[in-house]
Amino acid sequence: MTDEKTQKNKDFTKLLRENGLKVTSPRLRVLKEITHKEAAISQPDLEKIVGKDIDRVTLYRILSSFEEKGIVHKIFDLNGTATYAMCYSNCTENHHHDQHVHFICSICNNVYCLNEVSLPKITLPPHFALHSLAINAVGLCGNCQKEN
Repeated sequence: MTDEKTQKNKDFTKLLRENGLKVTSPRLRVLKEITHKEAAISQPDLEKIVGKDIDRVTLYRILSSFEEKGIVHKIFDLNGTATYAMCYSNCTENHHHDQHVHFICSICNNVYCLNEVSLPKITLPPHFALHSLAINAVGLCGNCQKEN
């Protein structure tokens, strides 16, 4: 195992422990696959990758617990399929701070987190409480733009 892979596994182990989750091979594998991708990944796509090692129910439970703990956040693509991406904004259990623009490619349907794009400040009427904010931009990703 390379030094980079060893470091990543240590980081994943620490992340799981900090969130009160047992460190298991399936959880480490899912984290590896999610962070390996440039775009958010759907459960069906994850199943194709890890299906021989992790059954569908276990994968569902892992993703659900990761979302609940604030390790990943869920974004819906143009077909309404849930995709998952890592949270990088100190998200906590049931309180996601990953409020950024998501870019969805209208050709390949990949979902990208645009962490560097700031969201506008939202002023709400009295007695309203904002829990999350989602802004999706739709267009062509770099790869699809090259091909067209």
